[in-house]
Amino acid sequence: MLTVDFGQFPVGLGDRVLDMGCGGGRHAFALYRRGAKVVALDMSEKDLQEVEVMFQAMELEGEVPAGASASTVRGTAYSLPFGDASFDRVIAAEIMEHLPEDTSAMAELYRVLKPGGLIAVTVPRWGPEKVCWALSDDYHEVDGGHIRIYKGSQLRERLEATGLVFTGAHHAHALHTPYWWLKCAVGVTNDNNPLVKAYHSLLVWDMVKQPLVTRVAEKVLQPLVGKSLVVYLRKPGESARAAA
Repeated sequence: MLTVDFGQFPVGLGDRVLDMGCGGGRHAFALYRRGAKVVALDMSEKDLQEVEVMFQAMELEGEVPAGASASTVRGTAYSLPFGDASFDRVIAAEIMEHLPEDTSAMAELYRVLKPGGLIAVTVPRWGPEKVCWALSDDYHEVDGGHIRIYKGSQLRERLEATGLVFTGAHHAHALHTPYWWLKCAVGVTNDNNPLVKAYHSLLVWDMVKQPLVTRVAEKVLQPLVGKSLVVYLRKPGESARAAA
């Protein structure tokens, strides 16, 4: 389940891409399949070990183009262990809402991005997230949980303050919003609730089969209740590839 739209965030063979706060690796795996030189960074050793296993399995199964590479790095968003201008692309998916010092992390992402490079940042959308917080304290009051809700204008302003230039935005995962509202209403850990189980089955069916009816429904609902906000920005300057 990808949040970033690679139509708006083109990644090509040989692009060096940082997936900052990779978690389970969903975007890192997609980048690897596209032929990128992927660096998946996270603080969780467990997540990184599982991502590394998947990288190895993908290579063994021949799922990645020649020239692609993938590695994992344990590190913090506040002090990325990379030199200036190290990456052609950067993804930070559903991570900023967890960080007390989000502007420091944004400055670091700007630092490691090459001139002319692109960045995609995704966060929970203000409206759907406000409903989740209102329905359940357990949804966000946990160790490492969400500590803020961004308005779109606020997220954009903080990212642009680093020097990045806004290029576009959209919403994603509209069908997931009612699922999380339901979980918050019955208890976020109550996975055995019949309604939760039924809706989860619907989401799995949608992701596996991608039927026309749910694809159309999600497209119509995205502007209204899309669960995630995705913003795209560019670092000013000309990339080395473009100059060449």
